Amino acid sequence: MSTAIPEYPIDIFTPAAVRDARAVDDALREFAPVVRLADGTVMLGRHEHVAAGLLDWKRFSSTSRPWHDPTSPRPEILLTDDPPRHTQVRKVIADALSPRALERVRSIFGDVAQDMVADLRAREGQAVDAVGEIAQAYVFRVLPDILGLPQEGRHHMHGFSQMVWATMGPPGELFDAAMEDDFSAVVEWLETQCDRSALDPDGIGEAIYAASDRGQVTVAEAKLLLQTVLSAGADTTYITMANALRAWALYPDEYAQLRAEPKTIRSAFDESLRWDSPSRMAGRITTVDVEIEDYVIPAGTRCGLMFAAANRDPRFWDDPGAYRITRDTRHSLGWGYGVHGCVGRTLAQMEAHALLGTIAGAVERISIAGDYEPWMTTVGHGPIRQPLQLHFA
Repeated sequence: MSTAIPEYPIDIFTPAAVRDARAVDDALREFAPVVRLADGTVMLGRHEHVAAGLLDWKRFSSTSRPWHDPTSPRPEILLTDDPPRHTQVRKVIADALSPRALERVRSIFGDVAQDMVADLRAREGQAVDAVGEIAQAYVFRVLPDILGLPQEGRHHMHGFSQMVWATMGPPGELFDAAMEDDFSAVVEWLETQCDRSALDPDGIGEAIYAASDRGQVTVAEAKLLLQTVLSAGADTTYITMANALRAWALYPDEYAQLRAEPKTIRSAFDESLRWDSPSRMAGRITTVDVEIEDYVIPAGTRCGLMFAAANRDPRFWDDPGAYRITRDTRHSLGWGYGVHGCVGRTLAQMEAHALLGTIAGAVERISIAGDYEPWMTTVGHGPIRQPLQLHFA
């Protein structure tokens, strides 16, 4: 006989909960293997169950998910498909962002990183924001460059980020406040600047459109895929890089080890993705009754698979709150798992290797220079501001 799924007594999406999301999500994970929120959404927070759910797309489908609004202005195509259609569409992005395809733009990443670090060196002794002045500034510059987007209107990148993440969460104070913003200019920018006629023919965006010439996708789907890369390739990457810089300030011995062993830069980036994941959860819907220990999640239930809580689950990780660059992160869920694993992983790692590697090569020590300010969105998680001081070698 199955046990009733316990009702969780706390709203995990209030402003207060978002400010303290790490502790809030960890508490939910420890409350029970499966919990039901007030609106009926079921949340799973333990590594064993989240990993299994991400791998099992047949039982945990992406075709519907909590709080999904099909009229949302957010571009979505990969997120709402399962195989076989998902496999066909994903191949377009996988080919466009393959290591071989990205190799020809590698110099862009390195050149911009060198320019930025030179500018930061000129400001030594001043506090700089790890987000707005380093990680976000870098990604918002290089990502449109490699995609081949025009220079015009790139200031809308920040508004695009807000629009995308605001539409992911449930109704409530933060959602309502975000929806008061006028996103019409952002939507117009997306529609015009992501049109094929506006793109640099040598950019990766054109490679995505070329798939429509081969009949792999329609022209409209190619445009959605380009917009999806612009969205998914921005926020999680710059937040993870900002978290890496914050971790290097909080764990100076780890940073010293990184500087002594520069080849560990990828491991350091991957560990920052586990240590403080930029997405709290992925949404799914069950297609059949699913048993989780003594509980049964009924078919047709919308679920949240909690990346961040699972990545700090002490049942799986040794001392999960600590940042360690030598940690084995092969089973970190920050990149997702299975068919919906991050298709832009190579892109994110190349960006991180260029910027974080350049910083680590030039900066001897990093210190915290001000309070961490959280990004106030329900599902996205991370700093919107983190002042640091860079002490150059």
